[in-house]
Amino acid sequence: MGHRIFTVSFASVYPHYVTKLEKKGRTKAELHEVIEWLTGYDDAAIARHLAEETTFEEFFDRARINPNAPLITGVVCGVKVQDIEDPLMQKIRYLDKLVDELAKGKAMEKVLR
Repeated sequence: MGHRIFTVSFASVYPHYVTKLEKKGRTKAELHEVIEWLTGYDDAAIARHLAEETTFEEFFDRARINPNAPLITGVVCGVKVQDIEDPLMQKIRYLDKLVDELAKGKAMEKVLR
């Protein structure tokens, strides 16, 4: 049995990413930049996933994960992302970690390893 987050739509979480970043002075364009870096999805593809309300599982199934994604390390929700065994959960947490780093004011060059 998978985690509940796997069946949650990307569209339902996306506004929370935007709000978190905008509160910290970052932009939706910067969010899209990190999503594109991680998944290969451009703005049109992101818009399609939002419109279709694809689940996180579908969202990451279709993604071309950046070969540098394993360089994303650190803790999200009390768990080290590099130690997560479930590949899908790890990809979701990679995205969470990138959003966290942006929100904390990290330079884009550092976020995009």
